[in-house]
Amino acid sequence: MTQKPLDGIKVLDFTNVLAGPYCTMMLANMGAEVFKVERPGTGDDSRAYGPHVNGESVYFLSVNRGKKSIVCNTKTNEGREVFKKMVTKVDVLVENIKPGAMERMGLGYETLKKINPGLVFTSISGFGQSGPYSQRPAYDMIVQAMGGIISITGEPGGAPVRVGISIGDIVPGMFAAYGTLAALYERRVTGIGQKVDIAMLDCQVAILENAVAKYSATGIVPGPMGLKHPLISPFEAFKTKDSYVIVACGNNNLFNHLCEVIGSPDLVNDPRFDNNAHRNANIHELSDLIQAKIYDKTTAEWMDILVNEGIPCGPINTIDKLFVDPQLKARNMLVEVEQGNIGKIKVAGNPVKLSTVSPEDELPKGSAPEIGEHTKDILVNLLGYTEEQAEKYIKECH
Repeated sequence: MTQKPLDGIKVLDFTNVLAGPYCTMMLANMGAEVFKVERPGTGDDSRAYGPHVNGESVYFLSVNRGKKSIVCNTKTNEGREVFKKMVTKVDVLVENIKPGAMERMGLGYETLKKINPGLVFTSISGFGQSGPYSQRPAYDMIVQAMGGIISITGEPGGAPVRVGISIGDIVPGMFAAYGTLAALYERRVTGIGQKVDIAMLDCQVAILENAVAKYSATGIVPGPMGLKHPLISPFEAFKTKDSYVIVACGNNNLFNHLCEVIGSPDLVNDPRFDNNAHRNANIHELSDLIQAKIYDKTTAEWMDILVNEGIPCGPINTIDKLFVDPQLKARNMLVEVEQGNIGKIKVAGNPVKLSTVSPEDELPKGSAPEIGEHTKDILVNLLGYTEEQAEKYIKECH
């Protein structure tokens, strides 16, 4: 097994469902040892989310592979003591409960940094640790809505549409991993940890890119544009004889070449389309002219033509097609793993490819844990409990 960048880093995962677990999954992929703290009995809420295969949640599996689970009721004195002992043994704590809840349990950053000054304490919440909304609960769709993303998603004039993945959770998880790594890097110099404060709403605003730029520059409120790009044209989906093909021309050279390929060289010097600003101003006229040329061939036929001509393009794949895509196979992006009662199942691979890590080592080797599967091991081998003390704790915990 190859060395990974975070080998030796220990992470206490006090998170639930998606944003927090996604963060710790990213750290685990890079080699960190992750101890997942779960409620006795029910564990992480996502264990109840489908689909289930032979009683196991594939949703839970997808973001918790390779972690170690310990049951710990932090509402009890004994549970809090176990938690604090673990804090003294780890480098990072990630939590995603409501702001102020850690402090009310006596487990806030100001308390824990006294017992571990090097601790990186990463908090993920809906609205952050400060501001007038900080005490509000939040879920993915709430921050998608409040962060403006839903307002620019879907067809013009249509009903609001949620982004098809839980981007309100996943992006904060990614930013939390990024912030955690930055704090760990600084700790190498100072020896001191810090608190990392990640708000789901902040993260939605941070990825708005062209929408913020457009409103800031023009005062025009962006709206949904379906499968058209708001700033570049042609950069959209065109209907073919059997489905759709995406064509993206990010500069004049590509547009000019596209015009030649589709048999419309006259469009190159048309003053309505001779630069990107003019193309955007006349986007619907241009789309109709290109569409008339695209419709007479299948998507596969256009893909052959456009790929050979070096014009950026792509089909709109359904999820099943990802499982047989040769590029994704070559990049190890759908990986078969062994999981408990399920047996072999495919999960998403690690998109971060490192020259020092072999493809077979890109994901943690272990399966997703059963609730409290590693409680005894952690108590005995990490915290120094005797076998009898560990067994007593486990009995009382349940």
